[in-house]
Amino acid sequence: MKMFLIVAITAAVLGGYAFSQIVSERQAAAQRISSASPKGETPFYCDRTALTPEQRKRQQELGKILRSSVLGIQELPDGFEFEFSYDPANYQALTEFTPLERACCPFFDISIRLEREGGKIWWGLTGREGVKQFIRAEFSPWIKR
Repeated sequence: MKMFLIVAITAAVLGGYAFSQIVSERQAAAQRISSASPKGETPFYCDRTALTPEQRKRQQELGKILRSSVLGIQELPDGFEFEFSYDPANYQALTEFTPLERACCPFFDISIRLEREGGKIWWGLTGREGVKQFIRAEFSPWIKR
């Protein structure tokens, strides 16, 4: 009986030690991630859980409409601007699409710019270092038309 008690106590001590090492390692990894991402910046990936299935479907529908309406692309140092003709349908699609895109990709700086006197509409996607490459990959159907 004493032997069983000694084995049980030894197992509990060793198990506790192993568990504390695992917890400590996970805390250190979380600290490295948070310190590598200044100001609580989010990593570069689309958060598919940020939208409901209905919103996701609508985002895809609007994306197809907008992709087919792109007239040109202006490459910027930190992203891209997509050119559209001034058409109320394009403007409506962009104003509906933009908050959906912002929800799943919060690391984008997004702008809608209207040129004066009936000029073009420009939809800008920019951001911190690395965002331009992400845009190039995620919006390749828009860029390589």
